Amino acid sequence: MITIYALFFFIFGLVFGSFFNVIGLRVPKGESIVRPPSHCTNCQRRLTYKDLVPVLSFLFLKGKCRSCDEKIRCIYPLMELLTGVFFALAYLELGLKPELIIALLFISMLIIITVSDIAYMLIPNRILLFFGVLLAVGRIFIQSDPWWNSIVGAFGGFLILLLVSILSKGGIGGGDIKLFFIIGLVLGVFSTLLALFLASVIGLIAGVILLIYRKQGRKTPIPFGPSIAVASILAYFYGEQILEWYMNLLF
Repeated sequence: MITIYALFFFIFGLVFGSFFNVIGLRVPKGESIVRPPSHCTNCQRRLTYKDLVPVLSFLFLKGKCRSCDEKIRCIYPLMELLTGVFFALAYLELGLKPELIIALLFISMLIIITVSDIAYMLIPNRILLFFGVLLAVGRIFIQSDPWWNSIVGAFGGFLILLLVSILSKGGIGGGDIKLFFIIGLVLGVFSTLLALFLASVIGLIAGVILLIYRKQGRKTPIPFGPSIAVASILAYFYGEQILEWYMNLLF
């Protein structure tokens, strides 16, 4: 039964991951998420159901549009697959508990802002506001322990990133700062601090790799949102284990 439910959430995530791609790519440009229907951005051909099967369509089409052979960006199947994996992980870690609602909303937000940040170096306020309200209401009814943990985590995450931004003279974007308010709301104090630390490490490693791969200068902007997303998911599901492992190393 666990396997069946996990498979259900995986497929559920694949489908929603496809929709999250649309949101992440259209909302920053002020476009509707329903009109026009999904289409090839090169030849403008409207996609059929054969083109819209998550991950599988990309594989069957060998990563190209069936009409004009334009390459399909790898971000589409990647985000679909990650959403499916993380939705299944949320079920496996939490089961059918109320906290699962928080987890699915949290993952959804992080996937969307990752797409947006990679594509445009932007985390839209509309996305943050939408999920921020839902997660804030969710935390009222599905509280962390102790009850004040979410409140302190939200303001703590926001203020730390704001301070870093001031000291670095704008080195951290406003979207990242507001995003950490919501992350703190979900994770609480200690896991938010862990997420910030992990995001910094992941961002540093990713930055070095990208700079070497792109052979560009140090001033080339690199999106921080994907690092924050990965770090936040790790802290959400495995924060206690990571902290325990780290403390064992020290003592």
